[in-house]
Amino acid sequence: MTPELDIVIPVYNEGRNIVPVLAGLSRAVATPARVLICYDDEHDDTLPAIRAAPQAYAGLPVELVRNASRGAHAAVMTGFARSSAPFVLMFPADDHVNAPMLDRMVALARGGCDIVCASRFMPGGAMVGCPWLKAALVRSANFTLRHLARLPTTDASNGFRLFSRRTIERIPIESREGFCYSIEFLVKAHRLRWRIAEVPVTWIERADGRSRFQVLRWLPAYLRWYRYAFATTFLRRPPRSVALKEPGG
Repeated sequence: MTPELDIVIPVYNEGRNIVPVLAGLSRAVATPARVLICYDDEHDDTLPAIRAAPQAYAGLPVELVRNASRGAHAAVMTGFARSSAPFVLMFPADDHVNAPMLDRMVALARGGCDIVCASRFMPGGAMVGCPWLKAALVRSANFTLRHLARLPTTDASNGFRLFSRRTIERIPIESREGFCYSIEFLVKAHRLRWRIAEVPVTWIERADGRSRFQVLRWLPAYLRWYRYAFATTFLRRPPRSVALKEPGG
C-alpha cells in the first residue's frame, strides 16, 4: 500500500526507546504510513534493536536511512529528502504517548492545512518534567509568538510537526542547526498565508538516552526566525516575499 504519511524519526543511540515507539505507532496509526529511521552511523544502537524485534511493529513499514551528514538537522533533512508521501511528519524517537494523535493531524492536513503543529500549550496539552531553564525559555518564546507576533499556534518551537508535500518541496530551508527548520517552515508558511492548525500533545522529559535538544547552542538560530515572525506581523511585508522553490526544482 502506498503510504499517505511518511514518519521521519531522527535517532542517536535510541536502542532503549525505539521498539516501544514503533510498536505504539503500529497499534495507533490507521493512516497508511511508513517510518524512516534516520541515523548517523552503523554503530548506533538503534539499528540492532529495530532488527531484533520486527514482530513488535509488524505491519508498519520501517526503512533505515543513513544520514547524508551528521547531527539532528541533517538527519531530518535526509528523511524529508527521502520521503515521497503527501504528508511528512517528524516524530520524536522517545515519544511513547502521542502516536494516537497522528491520524487527527493527517485529517487536518487532508482538510487543507499545510502545517499541523503538535502543541504542549493548548488546552489538552502538557509539558512534564522539563528542566527549568528550557521550560522558561520555551514558554516565554511561545507566549510572545502567539500573543504578540500572532502566529496561529500556541507551540511554535515544537519539532514534532506535520508538513504537506507543498511545504517540503516549495519552502527552502536556510537553517543548519538542530530543529530550527521546524519554526522556519512555520513562519515562512505563515507569511505566505498558508493554513496552519494544531492538536494537543503531552511532552514528557526523556528518561533514557541523551536528548539532542541543545537550547543554548541553538538559541541564536531560533532568534532569527523569532524576529522573522514579528516582521511578518508588524512590518506587513507582502506574502510573496518568501522565495519559493520552483516545482520540481
